[in-house]
Amino acid sequence: MIDRVQGYYGFTRVPFGRDLAPSMLHQHNSHREAAARIAWCINNEAIGVVTGEVGAGKTVALKGAVASLDPARFTVIYQPNPEVGMRGLYDRIVTSLGGTPKYQSAALAAQASAALAAEVDERGRTPVVVIDESHLLDHQELDAIRMLTNYDMDSTTPFAVLLIGQPTLRKRMKHGVLAALDQQIAISYQMPTMSKEETASYIKHHLTIAGRSDPLSSDDAVDLIHLTSRGLPRSVNNIAHAVPHRRLRRREEHRRRVLHTPRHHRDTRDRVTTKTTP
Repeated sequence: MIDRVQGYYGFTRVPFGRDLAPSMLHQHNSHREAAARIAWCINNEAIGVVTGEVGAGKTVALKGAVASLDPARFTVIYQPNPEVGMRGLYDRIVTSLGGTPKYQSAALAAQASAALAAEVDERGRTPVVVIDESHLLDHQELDAIRMLTNYDMDSTTPFAVLLIGQPTLRKRMKHGVLAALDQQIAISYQMPTMSKEETASYIKHHLTIAGRSDPLSSDDAVDLIHLTSRGLPRSVNNIAHAVPHRRLRRREEHRRRVLHTPRHHRDTRDRVTTKTTP
C-alpha cells in the first residue's frame, strides 16, 4: 500500500515519517526554543529540564540539538528508559565511556562519577547525560542524579544533564524533598503545542520534502487536523499520514465496484442518468 500511495501521489519518500535528518525537521517555535535551550545547557555544562505532552516533539528537539555537537568535544550518553533505575543509568554511563561496570551498586556509582570526570580531565570531552521519560524517576533517583553532579566540593559540574519528560516532572521538582535539585536546574522549559498556522506550515513542510509542492488537503481539512491533533506534532503526523492512504483506498474500492458491476447495469444507470438530467 505504501508503494502505491507513493506512486499515485508522486511522493519521493513517505511523508510525515520519523526518519528525518535533523536539517529536515520543521522549525516551529517550540522546537526552536527547546533545541536552543538544550544547546545552551550542553555548552554551559548545566542541568536542564524540558517537558511537554506526549507527542509534543521533545525527543525530536533533542535530536536536532545533539546532531550539531562536535564529537571531538562532546560525548552523549542517552538513557531512553529510566525504569532500569539508577544502577541501569550508572551502567550506561560506565559502558558508554569504555569501562566495565562493577557489581556492587555503591562501587558502580563511584565508578560512574569517576568516569564522567575522567572524560573531561583526560580526554577533553564534555559528557552529556540525557535521561528520556524522566517523569518516571522517583524522588530517590532524582536526588541521586543531583549527587552525581556534585564535583570538586560542589563548585563545578563537569558535564551536562538533560531531563526530558512529561509535565508531571516539573511539578515533582517543586516538592520540598527535591529542593536541592530544583535549585541547581539552570533551564526549565515546557514545550507548547503548535498554533493553527504552525500546523498548516508543518503539513506543507512535510509534503514538500516528500516531493509535493501543492497541498493535498483544503484549508478546512487542515484546520480540522489541527483541532483533532491539538497541535501535537506526533498526532499531526498520524492523522496527515493516514489521509492519502484513505483517499487512495476509497478510490480503489470505487474502481473495483465499477469493474465488478455488470455492463448492462452500468448502461441502465447511464440511460437513467441521461433521461433525468435536465
